[in-house]
Amino acid sequence: MGLSEVFKIFQNTESYFDERNKEQSKKLIISQLIIICIFTFLYGVVMGSYHSFLQSLVAGLKLSFLFLSAILICFPSFFVIQQVLGSKMNLKQMIIIVLSGFVLTSAIALSFSPIIILFQITGGNYHFLQLLHVAILIFSGIFGMRLMIEALKFACEKKDIYPHIGVTVFRIWIIILAFAGIQLAWNLRPFLCNKNEDFKLFRKYEGNFYTAIVYSVQQLVSRNDIDQNNEIKVPDQNQDKINSELNDSSILKLLKK
Repeated sequence: MGLSEVFKIFQNTESYFDERNKEQSKKLIISQLIIICIFTFLYGVVMGSYHSFLQSLVAGLKLSFLFLSAILICFPSFFVIQQVLGSKMNLKQMIIIVLSGFVLTSAIALSFSPIIILFQITGGNYHFLQLLHVAILIFSGIFGMRLMIEALKFACEKKDIYPHIGVTVFRIWIIILAFAGIQLAWNLRPFLCNKNEDFKLFRKYEGNFYTAIVYSVQQLVSRNDIDQNNEIKVPDQNQDKINSELNDSSILKLLKK
């Protein structure tokens, strides 16, 4: 049992509920945590590389810390609520299911790294990259959470060890997890730093995640408008130059006459 089983488990939902001894479950959980840390660190490195080498290292460490902190903070409430609802799943099975969702999320996010690097090389601006990272993490998170829900549905319908209402409650827990993750990310910012700024370990200005996203969208749209206006003005200036030259030539002809 090793890192390979972490990915094989995605192909067979029933494998979540295989009989494992204490040592096997421990190895699988450790392998999942290792993969989450490695994948999130590498994605953070790509994210921070837009600014500098130091920023990339710090962003990698922050992103790994963010994922692990979100799991540590939110999992206890999930486990307690499921036990109250009558779930027959043990602690190890729940941990493996939740960590599998985060493994898939981090793997999908990391797979977008070549696209991010392409935009960084070809001149993608700070606000565009900021929105791109948010979109990638949301997209990856949807697949990760879907994996968890499918595992719980299987436990409910096939194994009869999980209550039907538990799946609905889990969807609510996902929303709480998302808000907790957003709040943690906001307090750990910046992950992506503007090239015009100096390196900063933490950012102190006030506001929140949602206003920052709205601001980035406004900046991106306003910049596009400016670029379009500049493109429109260039032919006008050339036309003025041509008209001026024509007027000058006409005046010279009249003087010669």
